[in-house]
Amino acid sequence: MSRQRTFVSWALAGISATVFVIAASAKVGTPSGEYVVQDPPTQQDPPDPAGRGGRQGAGGGANQAPRPYAQVIPATAKTDDGVFKVHRVGDNLFFEIPANELNKDFVWNVSIKKTTIGAGFGGQRVSSRVMRWTKRGDRILLEAKDYSIIADPADPVSIAVADANYPAIIRTLPVAAYAANGDAVVDVTALVMDGQGAPPEFSARTAVGGRGTDNTRSFLERAVSFPENVNVEATLTFTGGAAEGGGEGGGGGRGAGGRAGMRGPSGTVVVHHSLMKLPEKPMMARNFDERVGFTTEGLVDFGTDEHRSVRKRIITRFRLEKKDPNAAISEPVKPIVFYIDPATPAKWVEHVKRGIESWQPAFEAAGFRNAIQAKTSPTDDPEWSGEDARFSMVRWVPTTAEAQSSITDPRSGEILSATIDVYPNIQSFGPTWYFVQAAPVDKRAQQLPLPDAINGELVRFQVAHQIGHALGFPHNLKASSAYSIANIRNPAFVKDKGFVASIMDDARFNYVAQPEDGIDPADLIPKLGPYDKFAVTWGYKPVPTARTPEQEKTALDQLARQQDADPALRFSTEGAAASDPGENAEAVGDADAVAATALGLKNLTKVAELMLKGTSTKVGDPWDDLEAVHVRLVGQWSTEMSHVVKVVGGIESQQIHIGQQGTRFKTVPKVKQTDAVQFLMANAFQVPAFMTQTDVLRRIQASGAVDRVRTAQAAILTSLLQNQRIDRMSEQMTIDGPTIAYSPLQFLTDVRTGVWSEVGKPGAITIYRRNLQRAYLDAMDQKLNGTPAASAEIRMLVKGELRGLDRQLQAAVAVPGLEENTRRHFVDAREEIATILDPRVPRPAPDPAAAAAAGGRGRGGLR
Repeated sequence: MSRQRTFVSWALAGISATVFVIAASAKVGTPSGEYVVQDPPTQQDPPDPAGRGGRQGAGGGANQAPRPYAQVIPATAKTDDGVFKVHRVGDNLFFEIPANELNKDFVWNVSIKKTTIGAGFGGQRVSSRVMRWTKRGDRILLEAKDYSIIADPADPVSIAVADANYPAIIRTLPVAAYAANGDAVVDVTALVMDGQGAPPEFSARTAVGGRGTDNTRSFLERAVSFPENVNVEATLTFTGGAAEGGGEGGGGGRGAGGRAGMRGPSGTVVVHHSLMKLPEKPMMARNFDERVGFTTEGLVDFGTDEHRSVRKRIITRFRLEKKDPNAAISEPVKPIVFYIDPATPAKWVEHVKRGIESWQPAFEAAGFRNAIQAKTSPTDDPEWSGEDARFSMVRWVPTTAEAQSSITDPRSGEILSATIDVYPNIQSFGPTWYFVQAAPVDKRAQQLPLPDAINGELVRFQVAHQIGHALGFPHNLKASSAYSIANIRNPAFVKDKGFVASIMDDARFNYVAQPEDGIDPADLIPKLGPYDKFAVTWGYKPVPTARTPEQEKTALDQLARQQDADPALRFSTEGAAASDPGENAEAVGDADAVAATALGLKNLTKVAELMLKGTSTKVGDPWDDLEAVHVRLVGQWSTEMSHVVKVVGGIESQQIHIGQQGTRFKTVPKVKQTDAVQFLMANAFQVPAFMTQTDVLRRIQASGAVDRVRTAQAAILTSLLQNQRIDRMSEQMTIDGPTIAYSPLQFLTDVRTGVWSEVGKPGAITIYRRNLQRAYLDAMDQKLNGTPAASAEIRMLVKGELRGLDRQLQAAVAVPGLEENTRRHFVDAREEIATILDPRVPRPAPDPAAAAAAGGRGRGGLR
């Protein structure tokens, strides 16, 4: 027999908490010191003799007694009926709340619909909270609800859980009037107009940087009620910083006189409120499994048979139910619909639609046909709004980064609606990246601006990726290591499965493929892969025999075990992302990062040859495109090198559970680690030719090339010498032994030998190499004298390396005929080593110009 669960609430973080104390005695405030708990006043209480209504509101102000309905809601009121009746009376807004909607959960979503430049952006989510209306005498209480702790109602502990979970009251509203059927009418103007005393939970001021609201420039725009939700929109003008006289209002309070001292408005925005009723019957939750990536809702179960609190996570997902439960593939009862923002440029609408509906095959694998659909936003319905919490949207938003948000039912993890932002900047961000990563293979991309055929595919890709997030899927960085280098370069394989196993990886384009491979350019951009179909199946496919989340466990475990035989179905291992070289951001071919990066460098060389011609298209224009491509080229080089760095001291991982063979973590073989270090010495710590191209540099800047190389190489070297990496290598050496593990002593010796390879050899050392060697000394200094200090094991190893280097430099300085810059560099390095080893040795005064160039971060800019 299944056990039913009762969900209880917890005070939400960031809002006021309410404490209700009941004494054993029934008396309060008597001369004897006893206290009496009094009931709140009722509708029949006599009016205050002073004419104030006789009631104290929650904020300490006086509340009027309920008045006759017709006085509050006159015949001239504009009324809309739905889940609540909403009444507009002049500039005031009233909710008429039916008795059967009291004590029901609503999600109250606040977002910005339109805005002044610089005051947030259209579509920005302000807040989303679960609220409940309750009645106490002649007051309506707005309570915050949270469902993060649960208990079985049959377990006595459920009483204690409920007692510890008293709802927070964030606002009390006096009943203004009663309808003929007894429904309460309350004035909610302050809640939606961000007026004085409005709860911060609903305020858009923080989002736009405002301090106050100017009522003379704020207006209630519309209020409509539907069967399941209420939408309200208001134009609000927020005032800016405090007056010169000091506090808000120039020390004269918050009235009109005080506002005269403001520095000016922060901006005018249209704020959208949407109150949506949560489902009467929550969807059955599905418990999270670390082997499959989903965003989650966390909760604590105090009512398990284990008689201890158990932390649980349930996945977030849309509700999908089959019209025909017996069919292998069925239409859903209610499909997932994403509406396309009417602000989307017409030429991209079809690509946005394709991005949304590209997920249909994944849902077919889970048993649903046409489960996800794209629709254009209605233009002939004045009551339709893209900010309506019932609707999922793909918005075209002027922001520099994509984003997504969702409204979920915390009782079950059901995603009630979701919004993703597609940013117009995609037309510069996307094409620049595509030129740098794909131009050698896709001849259409060898000239900027890119043709619309490519730009449309970039839109499709970005939308599809963000839709994945909206469906509940986080990034899966493991997907970039699922395929071999040979497969990534195989046209037939890539056509069928893509070059990464999931569109939810953070990969961009196939920079490993070479021109001679014959890859179809259409396959250079990510698309849904095997993992995506697997994850949708695991998360959305019904388990017909299960009536509780616990009863699904066996079936879902069998699905997850498919990962054992197929690496393409694996998800990032919890806790391993920082150390697993198969889980890199913006990576392709992580299964062999050295080979992938070697191929990537070949393509970067080709891109460097195309760069000048490919960005010089419009006579009379500045060299902005050339500079953007050059910056991206340097960034791509640094990114690919960072993938190789991660191999050193790396841990290969697979998330497995009890009953599966093998272990979760395994040290990367020593030979792979040593190969990675030698690759870095030969490539990362030599100057790439494209960073010093005279015909490019002299067109984009007067100076800075040397510093750019220094910064890029220093970042790679600092990452390679991370304390965490060296400590991990020490542990690997202890657990796995020298046959498998790469000794940190040998590693540090190999790095020193590679970075200082010119010591003892004839010839001058270039400024690029001198800067690299200075960066090495800075990294060593940080380990011995920085904060936090490195472990004792690292300090011991570093001191030995510095002393060994000092002996080398001492001998090198004495070599006859040594080039003068090189000799001085060696002498300076010895002085630095002496200071690092003994901080009491005075340091030379810093060069102000060098310090400024390094951003005030110390020698080499690494601190």
